[in-house]
Parts: sequence; C-alpha cells; structure tokens
Amino acid sequence: MQSYIFLDLDDTLFQTLRKCAPGADLQVRAFLPDGTANSFATKKQQWLWDWFSKGFKIVPVTARDVHAFERVNLPFREEVVLNHGAVIMDKQRAVDKVWLDRIMQTLPEYHQKLLEVWAEIELYAKRHAGFKPRLVDDFGITWYGVIKHSDGTEAVLKTLLDEVVKPHPHVADGSLYWHLNGNNLAVLPRTINKESAVSYLLEGYRKQHPELLTFGAGDSKTDAPFMALCDYALIPKNTQLFQTLAFADTQ
Repeated sequence: MQSYIFLDLDDTLFQTLRKCAPGADLQVRAFLPDGTANSFATKKQQWLWDWFSKGFKIVPVTARDVHAFERVNLPFREEVVLNHGAVIMDKQRAVDKVWLDRIMQTLPEYHQKLLEVWAEIELYAKRHAGFKPRLVDDFGITWYGVIKHSDGTEAVLKTLLDEVVKPHPHVADGSLYWHLNGNNLAVLPRTINKESAVSYLLEGYRKQHPELLTFGAGDSKTDAPFMALCDYALIPKNTQLFQTLAFADTQ
C-alpha cells in the first residue's frame, strides 16, 4: 500500500525563532532572501521529518510562493502545492499546466474584486501606522493579498479585518475569503484553496496506486479542508487548528 502525506510547512514542520522555546535544540529549515536563517525545527519536528521520510511520499501544501519554497532546506521529491493551492509543481519542478489552466479559467472573474478590496486595505494602511499589505505575485500572476503588522500580533490585524475586509460586498457574497493566523491576514479568491489542489492530486495518485493510505498535516483552519480529504489527520499541539478543535465544545 502506497502512503502519502500532504504536509503544511510553516508552523507545522518548522516556525520562526520567536515561537521556539529558549535553549531548544534547533535545526535551520528555511531562510530569508538575504540568506538569514528564519525558520527552525525543534527536536520533535526533526524526528517527525525523519519518520515521514522513511515511510511516506511527502507532498508540501503551503502558502509559500516558489521563491520562498526554494529557500526551505528539505529534500522534497514529490509534487508541491504553492500559493494556497493556486500552483502545483510536478516532480521535475515544472508548473502543472493542466491545473494552472483550470485555475486560470475562473481566476479572472475574481481578480478585479480582489483589487477593489485591496484598494480599501491600502487606504486603511495609509491612515494607520504599521500595516504592511502586499499582493502576492508568482509566475507573473497576482494570486492573493497578505497583510502583516510591525507589532507582530493578531489583534491589530483583526481590527482591519472587522472594519474593512469582512464588511466588503465581495467578501460578504463569498467571492473572496480571508484567513487570519498570527501576524498574517490573507485575502484570497474563492477559486484558490488548498483543498481543491489536494483533491486534484489525489485523483491522479489513486489512478497510479489501487491501494492508497493518506495523511494530512497542518496547523491552521485553512488546512482543515484538505486534511479532511485524507484518511488520517495530524495537528500540532497549541496551533490555531488544535485550539479550535480542543475548545469546540466549550464555545
């Protein structure tokens, strides 16, 4: 039986130094564009990678663009899902044109809506210090937008979310959706999501392997839909998704 694991990267397999315990035995897992180490794996995460490497075909499923993915210091050999599911790269690291064509059939109808929301976000950012909005362009295409804040907290981003993003008609009608996790607020076209990309890959894998065992691993609410496609799910402790499930009955 062939086993696959669809694996989120940031805050699942590694994280920034400020999220690691002081004095922990760490290994560098990813770098900034200037070569500075900025993501690290704990001893447990190092063991987890070793375990995955021995028994699974590992498919990264990440919000990273191709350049940020290339700065991850791990030997991935299977397909890769990038940009929240907008792009799939094959084992030779060429773009999957079948998947890209499918995305591009629907993306244009969302693009103008994204730009309209983004104009309001940028206007808000000009009036309030510390916000860092940017549109994510990869392979010559604008996929989605992300906002961070200089104080590194989720609370200040939630204010922008509540005042600008949620009330916007293009978000309210479901054309666009948002994702907030730590110092990262993303606004995305509905057609871009990890679940659809993983479903597409699974369809191909099942044709290759009559018997397939699948795992999904992730830390955030947006990972849950693709993880639900798998036979088993792995969730790091004390992450957004873990907290959501752990306290679901107390809300």
